[in-house]
Amino acid sequence: MERIVTSSQSSLLSTHRVLRNTYFLLGLTLAFSAVTATASTLLALPAPGLILMLVGFYGLMFLTYRLANSPMGILAAFAFTGFLGYCLGPILSSFLTAGMGDVIALALGGTALVFFCCSAYVLTTRRDMSFLGGMMMAGFVVLLVAVVANIFLQLPALHLAISALFILFSAGAILWETSNIIHGGETNYIRATVSLYVSLYNIFVSLLSLLGFARSN
Repeated sequence: MERIVTSSQSSLLSTHRVLRNTYFLLGLTLAFSAVTATASTLLALPAPGLILMLVGFYGLMFLTYRLANSPMGILAAFAFTGFLGYCLGPILSSFLTAGMGDVIALALGGTALVFFCCSAYVLTTRRDMSFLGGMMMAGFVVLLVAVVANIFLQLPALHLAISALFILFSAGAILWETSNIIHGGETNYIRATVSLYVSLYNIFVSLLSLLGFARSN
């Protein structure tokens, strides 16, 4: 019995360590991303094209996951989040130029609220959210089809629907990833950080789109 209790305590400590390291690294990467976004905005850097955006996003994400079990994974995570911060700069510039700085503030507040509520729910209830895996896979397929379709159709209503779906999908990803950490399914804090960061990034950009549309109309 003593050996079982000790093993259980060791597992719990490991889970808490992963969670603590994940939130710490997430905070650092968010701060670094904010710095690169601010620099990109102030310097009026050009927006990357679709190809560069996709290559940078998936290339750096692959590199981060590949190096996640080594110290170099931390540098890759900063490179990944810094690149996304740079990509965010031109978007923020367009909102500031249009006099919609308050929309940026609202989107930031909304993103923080969604993250806090989702994380707090899982951490307090400790509910296993693994059942979301199948639904999230289906949601990913729907989003992928919708995004590809809108590249050709360019429908404002479809764009807004995609933004709303991204918020729901990303909120589910936060629930799923947090649950995965506290139940021992994810033991690498670098991978967990990147997953949560991408969810927060998608929520922020989607809220910017929805709130910006509402403000302009």
